[in-house]
Amino acid sequence: MRRFPTLSEALRRVFGRKVWKIPLDAGFSCPNRDGSRSRRGCSFCNERGSGTGLAASGLSLRAQWDLWRDRLSRSRGADRFLAYLQSFSNTYGPPERLAAVLDELRGLPGLAGICVGTRPDCLDGGKIALLAGLGLPWIQVDLGLQSADPATLTRINRGHDPACFARATAAAASAGLLVCGHLMAGLPGEGRQAFLAGVDFLNALPVAGIKLHNTLVLKGTELAKDWEAGEYEPPSLEEYAVWVAEAVDRLRPDIVVQRLCADPAPGELLAPAWASDKAGVLAAIRGGLAARGFAVDTRETGGRHA
Repeated sequence: MRRFPTLSEALRRVFGRKVWKIPLDAGFSCPNRDGSRSRRGCSFCNERGSGTGLAASGLSLRAQWDLWRDRLSRSRGADRFLAYLQSFSNTYGPPERLAAVLDELRGLPGLAGICVGTRPDCLDGGKIALLAGLGLPWIQVDLGLQSADPATLTRINRGHDPACFARATAAAASAGLLVCGHLMAGLPGEGRQAFLAGVDFLNALPVAGIKLHNTLVLKGTELAKDWEAGEYEPPSLEEYAVWVAEAVDRLRPDIVVQRLCADPAPGELLAPAWASDKAGVLAAIRGGLAARGFAVDTRETGGRHA
């Protein structure tokens, strides 16, 4: 049976031990929501911006860190962590804002590295230099591509094109940052071939990792309106499992597969219903991978829609 690299394995190679990821909400916004580029947001994104929403509840980064660190320490014996700036676009805004957040992260107990979720059009040379200057052994930029089709990116109101993603990826990788590209399956107007074209697009770029996401119809999104009007229908679980297996089969062998599916936060999912059964989704994916000769512990590659 074949294997592909997972995030857990990659972290063990770097740190020699298990490292856990802690999601953080630093209160950043997004140019696709604050009016700089649009106020509609991406059609699949809700008001939480794929994050926890803890900043809005008044919790500081240190308080959020301590909350998760204490929980993981008690339940899993964890003592080394990656800080994952997850909500919205965490390099958006003036560089001084990002610098202040990074300074706050430096002193977090048990910090091993960081992952920064952002958009390619919010990542310039100065912000790349700030990230690279942290000097940590793991500095990852999570960049949303979502689709390699310019027409799809326009359709979902993404606000950038594939070329923008390629430029940001090249610049970040040349500075020594790890780039994890996010790719969605089943976006409006797309099927299997378009999704696999996105895999091929990422294969040609200096990405170190990939997160694959099934498209979720979440409450409060533009996509929800299309779904309710009968204008959009997500792929079936069977289709998605086959597509994921094909995607993994096409990937360069050095690309770390960090996620095979997305799962919604409680109370936000409208469709597809199968996405609420995480165990069932992972079992279907495992079956699709096995049919292509892969052996994998899918517990390492499930996750929230981040």
